Amino acid sequence: MTDIIVIGAGVTGCAIARELSRYHLEITVLERASDVCEGTSKANSGIVHAGYDAHPGTLKAKLNAEGNRLMEALSEELDFPFKRNGSLVLCFDEADRPRLQKLLEQGIENGVKELRILEKEELKALEPEISDSAVAALYAPTGGIVCPFGLTIALAENAAVNGVLFELNTEVEKVEKKEGGYLVTTGRGTYEAKVVVNAAGVYADRFHNMVSGEKLHIIPRKGEYCLMDKKVGGLVSRTIFQLPTKYGKGVLVTPTVHGNLLAGPTAVDTEDHEGINTTREGMEDVLRRAAASVTALPTRQIITSFAGLRAHEEKGDFVLGQPADAEGFFDAAGIESPGLTCAPALGKMLAEQIAAYLSAAEKKDFIAVRKGIPNMQSASPEEKQRLIAENPLYANVVCRCELVTEGEIVDAIHRPLGATTLDGIKRRTRAGMGRCQAGFCSPKTVEILARELGRDMGEISKKGSGSEFLTGYDKDGIDAGEGDAR
Repeated sequence: MTDIIVIGAGVTGCAIARELSRYHLEITVLERASDVCEGTSKANSGIVHAGYDAHPGTLKAKLNAEGNRLMEALSEELDFPFKRNGSLVLCFDEADRPRLQKLLEQGIENGVKELRILEKEELKALEPEISDSAVAALYAPTGGIVCPFGLTIALAENAAVNGVLFELNTEVEKVEKKEGGYLVTTGRGTYEAKVVVNAAGVYADRFHNMVSGEKLHIIPRKGEYCLMDKKVGGLVSRTIFQLPTKYGKGVLVTPTVHGNLLAGPTAVDTEDHEGINTTREGMEDVLRRAAASVTALPTRQIITSFAGLRAHEEKGDFVLGQPADAEGFFDAAGIESPGLTCAPALGKMLAEQIAAYLSAAEKKDFIAVRKGIPNMQSASPEEKQRLIAENPLYANVVCRCELVTEGEIVDAIHRPLGATTLDGIKRRTRAGMGRCQAGFCSPKTVEILARELGRDMGEISKKGSGSEFLTGYDKDGIDAGEGDAR
């Protein structure tokens, strides 16, 4: 029997696992996908929220403010991209000023610093491309942007270095109470643990309801986005929100931490737990509403669209900790916005609760620092020369859009929890994230993956089993098994 099973390797599960790895505990993370960061954590706004919109007294409010404060130091410790660019909430009607004032007061109550309301003249001076329809805005200088892949992968790598075992391609099917803990059944066998941590995203209610009579109901809330080229990434400097509705913070326009421009998301409740397809209606809705915030939205510069699901629990707040009737089962459920921001604080809070429950002692040799993959695009000339001298592969550009080199791709493969798929390489290095969306660099990346992993190219996939690129060979003399090339 192990000490702890964590279900789910998104940002929440990885944050909890990383914080738990500070203690003398045996920890296993079970993830159904072929990599970490495959669910909600890979398809969101990448926003570090200031914390003004969460209702005072809620877990969202408490953890948002704390997570925001922790993010900068964590980014330096674990070496992932983060920028405190500030955010604006636009008001388009004088009649809505009371709502803007309420947000200000709510933010102050939540402990958000430096909040103030800007009038139209000051707003336009700060962001010239803001729509003339805006009459005022709430300004939150502490708001930020982060790479959601970078954050999640950094947490996971650091957890792994500190002894956490990650079992990928391992889907949890059932959780049962047993004497002294829980029996967790997966498609690859069973696990026994004293504690189960439920960080299963849109499926968290399923596992909670297996062990507790206090039922949860999570509604997958779909959000669609449009991503624009780096050529227009400077259209705005800050994250531009509109006054929120009951469905969330609405459509935003923001620079990304990597220099793109992002618009979205929509908010549509669905019962489809796998429904991440984009739609014409969704894209039109995003662009229509985003155009209300900024002038001349550069729609011709859209390079891709995507959709993600938020795990909305019907009571509206995060569900954290032990149910009254399921001792040793710790929920991290209903983690929707601002879940990404909250992850560092949420991970710390639950880890402390679990460590106290198990009477676990802290390690003296915990490794708190992680170094990320070198970035040749942003490296100084001196750093580039040093890296190339150490490894000539850093001189071979594979992805021209993002200037990603073979050396970076090889590093991504051989790190703790290294990449085994094309999407894994993309999230770790940005190879394939540029204007051509992997149209030119994919074949070379697949070739490198096969070479470094010692696999046939036909085994290399986009995102795990069922998404392989090759189904056969069309030249004589190559043993491709039975059948002709297809």
